[in-house]
Amino acid sequence: MTVQEALEWAKKALESVSGEDASADARELVSFALQRRVRGADGFALLTIEQEKTLDAAIRKRLEREPLQYVIGEWDFMGLTFAVSPDVLIPRQDTETLAEEAERLIAERGYKTLLDICTGSGCIGVSLQRRTGIRATLSDISEKALAVARDNAERLGADCETVKSDLFEAFGGRKFDLITANPPYIPSEIVKTLSDEVKKEPLLALDGGEDGLDLYRRIGQSFAEHLNEGGALLMEIGFDQGESVHALFAAAEGRTVRLLKDLANNNRVVSVTLE
Repeated sequence: MTVQEALEWAKKALESVSGEDASADARELVSFALQRRVRGADGFALLTIEQEKTLDAAIRKRLEREPLQYVIGEWDFMGLTFAVSPDVLIPRQDTETLAEEAERLIAERGYKTLLDICTGSGCIGVSLQRRTGIRATLSDISEKALAVARDNAERLGADCETVKSDLFEAFGGRKFDLITANPPYIPSEIVKTLSDEVKKEPLLALDGGEDGLDLYRRIGQSFAEHLNEGGALLMEIGFDQGESVHALFAAAEGRTVRLLKDLANNNRVVSVTLE
């Protein structure tokens, strides 16, 4: 089978699960089988028997509604390739809005220390450490997620501390210049209606309680104790949660609370700065 034939076969096979993304998904899976990116000149190159077996197995997994990112075991975020597994949330472009704002604040304010809670794959904290050199601590309540984050930091050459913690529980009186978080924020009833692919992601990273705001309330109760003067908290939110989360954090004095939009012009990040 040639690479071109493999692409056409994979695209046709994936149409039932990938829809309009079938062509792009086919290219990802063929690249996975080849263990390199498909190039324009590859059309008549032949796959080996082992590569054909790998591609067939990958397509079968995808047809069982396994997310593409879990099938290939990695995904890109902020120009870096992160290992992913069913133990962590899949990195998404929406979250780059938060990472880009964090990078801007680090450069503008000279922040030196970062705590990334609910770190999952570590994509936020690892990216920021690599791109800015900030001293980064990655934290998650899930030991399995933390293992993925630790592996990503090591593979990508990021100097990151990892701490198992339920939000700030393990940090005592430690303080940081910047805290980032992508907490679970989908209301419990909505989680039940998600696509089969999204349901393969860890429930702990998706379910935000009855109204989706449980973790924001908990973060709001104690984050200020762990921020240095002039420090900032950045949190990803659901597209329709801007006003609710803004209200939770704007109630206290001595704070500047802002809403930031993503590329689709949806509210995506709440920024809280201690004055």
